[in-house]
Amino acid sequence: MTVTVRIPTPLRKLTGGADEVSIEAANVGAMIENLEAAHPGLKERLCDEAGEIRRFVNVYVNDEDVRFMGGRDTELKDGDEVSIVPAIAGGR
Repeated sequence: MTVTVRIPTPLRKLTGGADEVSIEAANVGAMIENLEAAHPGLKERLCDEAGEIRRFVNVYVNDEDVRFMGGRDTELKDGDEVSIVPAIAGGR
């Protein structure tokens, strides 16, 4: 399946400035591995030492949070849109 992955601004230096990339993957875990193969350095920013998606990184498939869908095992379909959104904290 080919999916479109939206890359947040802080990670675009790893994708040559691209805000979106197309990746072949059957699930979110494979997408992360294939992103790493195409754009080295992305996986360590997305995943912890155990290979799980970091707490402060939100991943959405078609606007649905993968944490509530199956995490890395969330299946992808051809044409799905995946958004990587770093969590933002702070304020007054």
